[in-house]
Amino acid sequence: MKARDHIQNALYFMIDPFVRLLIRVGVTPNAVTTIGLVLNIFAAIIFIIGGEIGRPGNLSYIGWGCGLVLFAGMFDMLDGQVARKGNGSSRFGALYDSVIDRYSELIMFFGICYYLVSHHYFITSLIAFIALVGSMMVSYVRARAEGIGIECKGGFMQRPERIITIGFSGVITGILSAFSGGNQKVYIEGIPFHLMETMSLFFVALLAVALFSNITAINRLRCCHDKLMK
Repeated sequence: MKARDHIQNALYFMIDPFVRLLIRVGVTPNAVTTIGLVLNIFAAIIFIIGGEIGRPGNLSYIGWGCGLVLFAGMFDMLDGQVARKGNGSSRFGALYDSVIDRYSELIMFFGICYYLVSHHYFITSLIAFIALVGSMMVSYVRARAEGIGIECKGGFMQRPERIITIGFSGVITGILSAFSGGNQKVYIEGIPFHLMETMSLFFVALLAVALFSNITAINRLRCCHDKLMK
């Protein structure tokens, strides 16, 4: 079993009591999915407010927004478990979950990009947009492959990894800014520009998502090519 599967099973074990509670009170899988979407909308609102009224260097909005993104991501795990253990699985439910997940991710990236552009993090905003493109293509290649009868689930930067990478890096960035200041920069003697700053952690996380999500999408496409050309 892969390390990813071990981690996933451990997370499922931890959320199992909450899953059983939701089933007991009659919450449907689609309702759980919808809650995740609403939470992502609120996360985007936090980013937008931070872009509009946040002071330069105040990265707390990134921390709070990404904290809510992580919380919303939990519902992405819950809906599938509620469907399976509550015998609520349906073909429409699977479609609804997939569509709402795409909306949630688009809304999240919109909020992040809005904040970054508003505070003149131009390069980081471009990286965030590339991460958005890669995230959508990972799902799109899989959907198109399954539409022609090919299973295509491999790759590293799938939705859980993307949410965890962006969410935790944003929370840590917000915490660091509270102690060191959002404008803290590290210089090396003799180099006329700063080597890193408080925002660098969030930048690196977005860069990792941008890089590995697109690599995953391309590898899935290559895998489909190899299967179709045999």
